[in-house]
Order: sequence, then C-alpha cells, then structure tokens
Amino acid sequence: MTGLTSSRKLDHLHLCAETDVAFGSAGFSDVRLVHNAVPECAASDIDISTEFLGRKLAAPIFIAAMTGGHPDTAEVNKTLAAAAEQFNIPMGVGSQRAALENPELADSFTVVRETAPNAFLAGNISAVQLRDHGLEWADRAVEMIDADALCIHLNFLQEMIQVEGDRSAVGILSTIREAAETLSVPVIVKETGSGISREAAQAIFASGADALDVGGFGGTSWAKIEKARASDKTHQMLGDTFLEWGIPTAVSVFEVAQVRTGPVIATGGLNNGLDAAKAIALGADMAGMALTLLPAALNGVDALCSRIETICGELKTAMFLTGAPDISALAQVRYYLTGTVREMTNK
Repeated sequence: MTGLTSSRKLDHLHLCAETDVAFGSAGFSDVRLVHNAVPECAASDIDISTEFLGRKLAAPIFIAAMTGGHPDTAEVNKTLAAAAEQFNIPMGVGSQRAALENPELADSFTVVRETAPNAFLAGNISAVQLRDHGLEWADRAVEMIDADALCIHLNFLQEMIQVEGDRSAVGILSTIREAAETLSVPVIVKETGSGISREAAQAIFASGADALDVGGFGGTSWAKIEKARASDKTHQMLGDTFLEWGIPTAVSVFEVAQVRTGPVIATGGLNNGLDAAKAIALGADMAGMALTLLPAALNGVDALCSRIETICGELKTAMFLTGAPDISALAQVRYYLTGTVREMTNK
C-alpha cells in the first residue's frame, strides 16, 4: 500500500524523466581551465582514482540521489546500483522517508545493496524528518541499505513551494550535531538545488558533518517541479517567483572550499566530465550527477555504464590537457573565472 509520500516520489521521478525540470546555469560555463601546451604526461597514464571518507574509489563521480520509495522506482535504483558496483563509484539513494513511514516500500531501497554488495552507498533522510522523528529513523535508514554514510538533506525552498511541505527549520543544526556524534557512519549534509554559502558551510561543519554536498542552483529545479505538481495558484506563483533562487553550483563550491574541514561534493547541473574537472579545480572532492544520468538509467545498465564511461573519458581528457596526472594535481590546476561566477566570487 502506498501513501502520499510514496506517490510524491513517483511524481518526482516521472517529472524528471519526462519533462524539462532543469533551470538556470550552474556556472561552469564561466569557469575555464588553463590549457597546458606541454602537459608532460601520457593520456594513458592519467589516474582518476580517489579517496572519499576512507574509501578508495575508481573515480570522483558520485551517482547522486534520484529516487526510491515507490514500487515502480526499484528497477531504476537497481540499475544505478549495478553501475556503482561495476565502476566502484559511490551512489546515494533518494529520500527514504516513504519506506520509513511504510516498511512495505523498503524493497525499492534494499535492492541497491543486494545489487551492489561492495559499493559505497549513502542513505538519505531530510533534516526535518530526522529532527521530528529522532535518531531511530537515521539508524533505520542506514540499516535499510547497510549504508556507508548517511546524507541529511536540506530542501527548504522545495518545502515552501510544496503544498504539503514542512516549513520550520528550527533545530536543524543541533539535529545534525546529534547525528554526527551518535551514528556509526559518516554524515554528509546536502542541499538539493539552492546551494550552500560560506557561512552555512561553516555552521554545518562546526556541527560535526563529515562531508558537505553543495547541491547548487543550475540543475534540477525543485521550484519548477513543485510548481508543476501544485494545483493551486498560490504555490504555482511561489514556484515562479523563486525559480531563480539559489547559489550557482560553481560559486557554492568556491565558497565552501574556503572553509571546509571535510570533503566537498559538487552536485547541481554537472553534465559531463569537463564540468567534473572544473568542480574539482574549484575545490570539490567529488562530482555528483543525477539528472544527466537518469535518461541512460531508464534505458538499462548497459546504457548507464556507457554514459559513465564517457564522463570518465571526458574527465581524463581535461586532466591531460591541463597537465594533471591525478586528482590531487587536478585540484591545483589554475583556472579563469568570467561572467556571473567572477562577479559573485569577486575573483
């Protein structure tokens, strides 16, 4: 039996798969990596392996949270997990709220660990739900997929536009602190489309978060999605008014990198391996992708693996052309900033 939360998850997946839900620029077109005419390395020797929260990974590509919580989403999660296992890259599941409310829906999540016994998997629960239901929900979310980390997501713009949204952010930082102090796995705090500022990042890291996912503006627009779901003019107008709200992903990464005390994941509008390279040069450790992988994921494991292979090839090409033989060298590559990103970062 499915409920309101579960049906909403299926609505989200269908909207992302069947309509244009992206909006704005993540800022990567304003970032230009400096070409090295004498790279002094061989393309065949480029090493894109990296370490993240104590795990050795084959590439800094994170399959970002997409779905789960409805029986019809299980096959997509199975496909995503198969790719994560094959490439030895991490994967995050969508919000587990529906399955925490109704354990009968857990299969759409447990399938990921069944399919990917060795992959780095991240659970997912909203900060509001964790605050309201306590650490028991966090423990259950981790146990559900035998998670290697738990993402605590922040989505207050979405909640404001969503007709049934939660509209109180009181106690969020203390909730993060309690989870970080108590859980047996690392805590990743993630935004979901509006970005994280320098000041917010300082507060989140000070609360004990092990890693931070900027979830910036310029990719999937939850204002756009919730406007499409809304049946009343008030929330539709809210979606229109706040369509451009948020910090572009490139700007958010730049700011967060200045105050980081743990790994940074760049998600929000990354479309290819070149965007991933730019994100890492700006200060990210991992490049998260969701919407750009979804069409391939809906076509099966082979299509998704082919897409990821292409992204890794693009990343290696960018590294070769900047003379960066490995990820640590890429993090030191010089870059130019133009346009809006330059204006917003004052660089």
